[in-house]
Amino acid sequence: MSHYTILPEEVYWEQAETAGLYNEIELGGVWMQVRMEPGNRATIIRLLRCSLDDYLNPAYAPGKQIAFIPTLLE
Repeated sequence: MSHYTILPEEVYWEQAETAGLYNEIELGGVWMQVRMEPGNRATIIRLLRCSLDDYLNPAYAPGKQIAFIPTLLE
């Protein structure tokens, strides 16, 4: 497999090292990549699997904050 990019090699591999900082979650039927933040929050990075209408939904915009509310599991 070949990958062509205009990025310098060190910048390309630097991005690969930060891949562990992100998680994938499903919210409202939309799979998204998020960055975990302190205080039970996450920031949306990008949408991974969703319908085309979800891209226009401002609730799923990159940079939007998600709050996790702790609950007891039964």
